[in-house]
Amino acid sequence: MAHLRSRRRLALAVPVVLSLTASLGFLPGAASAAPLTASATPSADGPNLAYVVNTRTDHRTIESVEKAISAAGGTVVIAYEKIGVIVVHSANPDFGKQIRAVRGVQSAGATRTAPLTAAGTTDEGAAQMLSAAEAAKVSRTATAGEEPLEADQWDLRAIGADKAAKTNPGSKNVTVAVIDVGVDDTHPDIAPNFSPSQSANCVGGKPDTTYGAWRPVDADHYHGTHVAGEIAAARNGIGVAGVAPGVKVSGITVAEPDASQLFYPESVVCAFVFAADHGVEITNNSYYVDPWLYNCLDDPDQRAIVDAVNRAQLYAQKKGTLNVAAAGNSNDDLDSNALVDASSPDDSTAVTRTVDPHKCFDVPTQLPGVVTVASTGVTGAKSYFSSYGKGVIDVAAPGGDKYQIPDTPSKNGRILSTMPNNQYGFLQGTSMATPHVAGVAALLKSKYPWASPAQLQALLKAEADNPGCPTAPYDGNGDGVVDATCVGGKHVNGFYGAGIVNALRAVK
Repeated sequence: MAHLRSRRRLALAVPVVLSLTASLGFLPGAASAAPLTASATPSADGPNLAYVVNTRTDHRTIESVEKAISAAGGTVVIAYEKIGVIVVHSANPDFGKQIRAVRGVQSAGATRTAPLTAAGTTDEGAAQMLSAAEAAKVSRTATAGEEPLEADQWDLRAIGADKAAKTNPGSKNVTVAVIDVGVDDTHPDIAPNFSPSQSANCVGGKPDTTYGAWRPVDADHYHGTHVAGEIAAARNGIGVAGVAPGVKVSGITVAEPDASQLFYPESVVCAFVFAADHGVEITNNSYYVDPWLYNCLDDPDQRAIVDAVNRAQLYAQKKGTLNVAAAGNSNDDLDSNALVDASSPDDSTAVTRTVDPHKCFDVPTQLPGVVTVASTGVTGAKSYFSSYGKGVIDVAAPGGDKYQIPDTPSKNGRILSTMPNNQYGFLQGTSMATPHVAGVAALLKSKYPWASPAQLQALLKAEADNPGCPTAPYDGNGDGVVDATCVGGKHVNGFYGAGIVNALRAVK
């Protein structure tokens, strides 16, 4: 399983750089380049790769660029004219170089380093399934008004979500889209709140809305189902409860259907556009876009990835969608001057490189306007794995921590939620913290239906509880070694951002 894992976010100076992508004036000099004509003879002896070609948004430019794409040996998969992003397949090894010279092309590059094959995430460690016997034991401890397995859901109580549900469980007019590996909408805790009309399979960059296309291909693709349950598992006397059990949840599949479960840029572009065009209020993004953990603007391929995904997520924001994303599980200081990336590219042969997280971006987490989420455990302390950074983290939420043990029937510090095939299991990671924030945002949207994405983000921060930096040196795993240093004060700091989100305060 690849990328249900590390997220990163820009420091304060970065949105200025990324605003260039928003203006679609990303590559200086592109407008003066000569057009490629059909007389150019493209080579077709390279690997068949996927590309994103980013252009101006007028129809004449896009039509001209599509002709140049064909002349360069490319095949258009889909053109998102409203944001000027064209998804292309080509076996021409010089396709990227040739198409970047075309008039109207503002950036273009390959979205993968491995050839296309016939048709990752931010959880930390393997899933721990809850057996029937263990579930029965937990159920015996349930009190009046609780779901059968709610006694193990310390995370709901930590942010007041159990009490919030009694005041306002959320509105059916609000939908959170889980952009992920697929959602098993047949699960009895998810089915009551699932929205098929706002669900799709976007793998490859083109939406497939065939009924059930959003479902995971097998039980190993469990991440999206777990996330969906954390957000909106119904209070129906079955299993667990979500943070916002009255809102709708949808699934937009972007992960490759094989064991890699990679999240390629063209699939994520499709997901943001689909969510925006289908009235989704909030997206949950517990992944980073493959194949690069960080996308550096001095590389033309990585630059094109940043440009394309940023256009798509900004389009969603402009249509009223708040995008929430995980900060990552590397325990990295994302406000540092240098980080080592030994995992990229993750679809071929990785090469160790040192990057400046202020200049090389984790996508979509580091894009402007995206809510970046850190993880906490049952004590409220930063999870041992959670990345952090002052001016980078927006808010924090329970994501689990195996070293912070709760007083619950299972004594498990991870997060319990839904799994495919009517199962339940424990996971930990910033992947699990993010849906808690998405759920609280859904409650806020239910209360303030006219709130914009920026206003929702401000409300999340205003309602949060900030414990401040720890007074003692931080040793997340208890081995006697200081693992991280928190910078900042009581109101904003590197471990919690503006604080741990509060569901009860959100509804009151």
